[in-house]
Amino acid sequence: MRTQVGIIGGGPAGLLLSQFLHLKGIESVILERRTRAYVMGRIRAGVLEWGTVEVLRDAGLGARMDREGQAHDGTGIVWAGKNRLFIDTYKYAGKRLMAYGQTQITEDLYAARDAMGGVIINEAAEVTPHDITSDTPYITYQTQGETHRLDCDYIAGCDGYHGVSRPSIPASSLRTFEKVYPFGWLGILSETPPLPEIVYANHERGFALASMRSPMLSRYYIQCPLDTNLDDWPDERFWEELKARFPADLAGQIVTGPSIEKSIAPLRSFVAEPMRYGRLFLAGDAAHIVPPTGAKGLNLAVSDVYYLSRAFIDFYVNKSTRCLDSYSAMALRRVWGAARFSWWLSMLLHRFPDQTEFDRRTQEAELDYLASSEAAQRSVCEQYAGLPFE
Repeated sequence: MRTQVGIIGGGPAGLLLSQFLHLKGIESVILERRTRAYVMGRIRAGVLEWGTVEVLRDAGLGARMDREGQAHDGTGIVWAGKNRLFIDTYKYAGKRLMAYGQTQITEDLYAARDAMGGVIINEAAEVTPHDITSDTPYITYQTQGETHRLDCDYIAGCDGYHGVSRPSIPASSLRTFEKVYPFGWLGILSETPPLPEIVYANHERGFALASMRSPMLSRYYIQCPLDTNLDDWPDERFWEELKARFPADLAGQIVTGPSIEKSIAPLRSFVAEPMRYGRLFLAGDAAHIVPPTGAKGLNLAVSDVYYLSRAFIDFYVNKSTRCLDSYSAMALRRVWGAARFSWWLSMLLHRFPDQTEFDRRTQEAELDYLASSEAAQRSVCEQYAGLPFE
């Protein structure tokens, strides 16, 4: 089989890239090692920058998002058990945010690709890129025990942190930067009405977050040790601990109920450079991971796809390689900006095992300063809402 762009990975990044290319008449084939049901069932991010909202609309994916998504003007922060601040992105950055789950985005993307006859090969095993520095790269894979070959002009690695794309780049040509945080997030999803706004909590018992997916779907997290056992956290214990980390009036507004998903996520910052090697281009988690504190993971994947699809379209429509040649540097500028902001917010809001009392008081002092300074709030809002695309 032959196509113009071979895409490894059938998550949101790969699906969105295929969608954009199709709209410009560019052929692609997606190879995904998991089943469709598995990909569509993953519970992931759900806070969209407005730039991401507009990109999804441009891809023809806005109808359900605009109907079911929850637009809001910013995010709350509470600390010291009583102090609070609203990070008003609409006031200071002129942008709103949208709560719309990655699960729903993936469903929308699969429906769009199916409607347009997109080629998605699920349960593709042993996916391997070949000859990525030549003019004739190709990908081999197996389905039902048979080996197949996909010839293409370019390969897009959208297969996540544990995928095969990034390891296909020689170690001598790849630099990686990583920070592993000494805690994780214990999270639950419940079919209960969320708080009116997303709220972060810095508390002596640890970080907490009240988030949302829809009017009847809430996402809550609490900071936990990395060795936490899910079996030790029945729903009742989770709700009790969550409420203990919020001021009494907010805790009283949290509607509890049975969890429909419960998991522990470690926190990591990771960036790989460059995001291009020969005719292989990395996008999304294949190239970078950010802690979820800054709500940047899915938004970064979308911005990667925005730049990469523009580069492929420029090549196939205008016969120019300018955007392909600048893709890695351009994408990495946004990646490092988001990595820095997510690191800063994580350091500000979490309790670290080796923190001293001085460290805790300086955290509170920084939050107090943020609450008192419009200039500081404007800076945070610009970054949280998402800087403009280049």
